[in-house]
Amino acid sequence: MFESLSNRLNDVFDRLRRHGALSEDDVNAALREIRIALLEADVALPVVKDFVNGVREKALGQEVLRSVTPAQMVVKIVHDHLVEMLGGASADGLDLNAVPPVVVMMVGLQGSGKTTTSAKLARLLRLRERKKVLLVSLDVQRPAAQEQLAVLARQVEVACLPIRAGERPIAIAQRALDVGRREGYDVVILDTAGRLHIDEPLMLEVAAVRDATHPTESLLVADAMTGQDSVNVARSFAERVGLTGIVLTRVDGDARGGAALSMRAVTGRPIKFMGTGEKLDALEPFHAERVAGRILGMGDVVGLVEKAAETIDREEAEELAKKLQKGGFDLDDLASQLKQLRKMGGMGGVMGMLPGINKIKKQLDGAKIDDGMIKRQEAIISSMTKAERKNPKLLNASRRRRIATGSGTSVPEINRLLKQFQDMASMMKKMNKLGKKGLMRHGISALLPGGGGGFGR
Repeated sequence: MFESLSNRLNDVFDRLRRHGALSEDDVNAALREIRIALLEADVALPVVKDFVNGVREKALGQEVLRSVTPAQMVVKIVHDHLVEMLGGASADGLDLNAVPPVVVMMVGLQGSGKTTTSAKLARLLRLRERKKVLLVSLDVQRPAAQEQLAVLARQVEVACLPIRAGERPIAIAQRALDVGRREGYDVVILDTAGRLHIDEPLMLEVAAVRDATHPTESLLVADAMTGQDSVNVARSFAERVGLTGIVLTRVDGDARGGAALSMRAVTGRPIKFMGTGEKLDALEPFHAERVAGRILGMGDVVGLVEKAAETIDREEAEELAKKLQKGGFDLDDLASQLKQLRKMGGMGGVMGMLPGINKIKKQLDGAKIDDGMIKRQEAIISSMTKAERKNPKLLNASRRRRIATGSGTSVPEINRLLKQFQDMASMMKKMNKLGKKGLMRHGISALLPGGGGGFGR
């Protein structure tokens, strides 16, 4: 998400940095570019006007124009305004401080990903908050909607309210609350029915469920891919039903991101979560400061560390560290690292969180690093014998042809993987040789070919 906006804004800031001292004309020209970039990213016009006016007011102050690094000051002002537009520095999580069971009502149009998001949220609450969660489908309109939620509930290992044929939404909701109280559930998630568009029956049904259950949280699930349409939907639900927050889905497929930038300003409700993929673990709390950092190419190192902490097997990592200290690193270890990378969201998920990644985007594109390549490399290693994985020197031409046939790849791909493995092994040896003090003294460049550069060679 935000790829095109991020690229445009970083081009603007690069031009500002080349100027050194800034004049009012330089700042005004940059603001015109920022305005166009936001409009092209599908941000609502009133939001764009407020944003640009707010930045202009601060950026044209004498303390900025006469500062030592005026371009950096402008970047900071834009960053701070982005954070404010997205909802402020503090993260708005779910309000679970109520008498259990806490009711979370999920609302939205059909096709927005509401049912899947309900399951994702249940999984997140079970694992991160250690909550006992009950999933409940109130969708009696869409064929097999209730069965779909029951299947997802089993996959995320939470309970789902048993289905009773012919039962109406209000009765289902009341039964869910009764079960929740009797069986000691912490949270009850109500997956309400959706429509293809907003109509009176939909609003009346959702309002009736709200009045019957008094939810602590009413979350709108909105598809980021629908742009301004999702902003209009959010405004309608906020006015008619009342919302406490928004969950943006399919943000991984929307390069513009205008919906996210507009929703907080238009509805006055915070974006609480964002869906970053189809898998059931692809739901992240929304942090305005981190998202603003990603847009401006500053990365999200905190988010990357959190993702690593969730997915990396600690015992496995410690075992690998011991092996590295002894100078041992084989293809089984490389396969393990590739698997961990995939669990963290693949190259796209990791790269998007690294600071300054836009600066080397062309080199990355040239290196053709993608998630498909990671899967092919895993297939290559899986097609080797145990002895070959332990000792890659055994891999002569005939063995490489056999592995290529077995993995559905080619010999050049196997050669590239082995070259990558050799480079990593030699880097590990350098790390051991330098030690912690040496690394601190020489920096990461000491590990790169020729003492620096060499990316994607």
